[in-house]
Amino acid sequence: MTLIVPDSATPDSRFALVGYLTRTEADNLVVGYSFDLRTNNIKAEMIPNPSAGTQHNFAAYRLKSQAQKPVTMLSRGSILRTVDAMEEE
Repeated sequence: MTLIVPDSATPDSRFALVGYLTRTEADNLVVGYSFDLRTNNIKAEMIPNPSAGTQHNFAAYRLKSQAQKPVTMLSRGSILRTVDAMEEE
């Protein structure tokens, strides 16, 4: 189990730091959905994100007894390749 907190937080001594993560805000925000019952399609309604590009930094911690493996995030490309491979199966 991994505890992910803002990088300014300080967890207690039971936890060991295992990585850092950065989230970058997207260009658009989803503000609603519409659903067409006839076609079974859902469509997201989006607006520009006024905070687009803002980065939020986080620290990842695990209990010291479980802290051997570092935490990393997959790249967008890696995730899309995995999804594409799953769809081909």
